[in-house]
Amino acid sequence: MAAAAVVAGPVVAVHGPGNAYAADGGRALRVMTFNLRYASDVRPHSWAERRPVMRSLLRHEAPHLLGTQEGLYGQLRDVAVDLGPHYDWVGTGRGGGSRDEFAAVFYDARRLVPVEYDHFWLSDTPYLIGSATWGNTVVRMVTWVRFRDMRAGGEFYALNTHLDHANQYSRERSARLINERLGGLDLSLPRIVMGDFNVAAHKNSVYEAMLDGGSLVDSWDTADERSKQYATFHGYRPLVPDGDRVDWVLTSPGVRTRRATINTYSAHGQFPSDHLPVQALLDW
Repeated sequence: MAAAAVVAGPVVAVHGPGNAYAADGGRALRVMTFNLRYASDVRPHSWAERRPVMRSLLRHEAPHLLGTQEGLYGQLRDVAVDLGPHYDWVGTGRGGGSRDEFAAVFYDARRLVPVEYDHFWLSDTPYLIGSATWGNTVVRMVTWVRFRDMRAGGEFYALNTHLDHANQYSRERSARLINERLGGLDLSLPRIVMGDFNVAAHKNSVYEAMLDGGSLVDSWDTADERSKQYATFHGYRPLVPDGDRVDWVLTSPGVRTRRATINTYSAHGQFPSDHLPVQALLDW
């Protein structure tokens, strides 16, 4: 997505690694959504260049729950190694199996236990693997997990997705399908929806559709406190203050967001991805 404005000069992080969740009192759940930018050998910004920065960011932030987009299988294995042995993950390639990009869900297994999980595809045939019927040429999907929280008690749902980058009709239909599927889950449990939605919050009907009926709220808007806002897609260009948020963490209304953060961490001029990770410290 094209940037409307840019900041001249070097990028300076709003906070150092590890500070986004500083308010964590023990019970709160550290959540991150992050478009990883698929692994490539092409320089600059190859995966070999970006991986050490990604490793540093993830190890310092230590999310309990991480939804990733665009990750390839080998890349996700790297992320799993870099997060550490107490993490595990759920996902499948959008074409099925280990090929293509994933909408993966990583979790800290010391705290979270998956009770059930599934995938569905954003199409008229959601359980047909690799299906795409709404005009999008790139297959799009959802991975969802029902977790048991061993620290705070109880269970919750987490959904992760990546909507189409080019087709507005597909995005609108996808939003409606996600809401329909959410309605079929246990409504007594908290819900967290993470992803790259490829449209700006508050500026597109897809955003309104995702929040339609009050079943979901935007953690950025409801947060007790938040970091400075930047466009969450930067394309390795200077960051855009007060820019468009295309990466969101949405929650059911009963979830409290203690802090929302757009993380601007980079090292030696290298960003870990062409997107900024979006984080939320959640409690209920």
